[in-house]
Amino acid sequence: MTHGFDDEGSQFDANGNLKNWWTKEDRAKFDARTKCVQDQYAQYVVVDDIHINSALTLGEDVADLGGEILAYIAWKGATKDKGLTPVDGLTPDQRFFVGFAQWACSNDRPEELRVRAATDPHSPAKYRVNGVVVNMPEFSQAFSCKEGQPMAKPADKVCKVW
Repeated sequence: MTHGFDDEGSQFDANGNLKNWWTKEDRAKFDARTKCVQDQYAQYVVVDDIHINSALTLGEDVADLGGEILAYIAWKGATKDKGLTPVDGLTPDQRFFVGFAQWACSNDRPEELRVRAATDPHSPAKYRVNGVVVNMPEFSQAFSCKEGQPMAKPADKVCKVW
């Protein structure tokens, strides 16, 4: 759903026509918010000294973030009256985030990572998870992450596109 409003999808109108339908102010705000995501992902090392080409991956990174935020909101709404309890030592919120992370289990060879860093518009699986949840205060709360820890960003550094 969020691909319709990422760096590429936002260039098409409701009828699928390539058309600038955003106001200058909306586009400027969107670009500023997505720059936060682009700058964040540019810091991630894929392999050796190769960093994510965050200009290439921006649309997917923004869509991943928006999709997980929407999924979390939907899950909270769907389970609000369910009386969920911890299972196997994990709270319901922790299980939600573990479930999200499990789709991205991978074991890629360095050679594959090098090629994909130059050609794939998707960030490596590790960052499709960690890059998203680090921008979700709900994740930090679920796992009691403290400011300064690797998976916790200060509130004023969290990338908020949507």
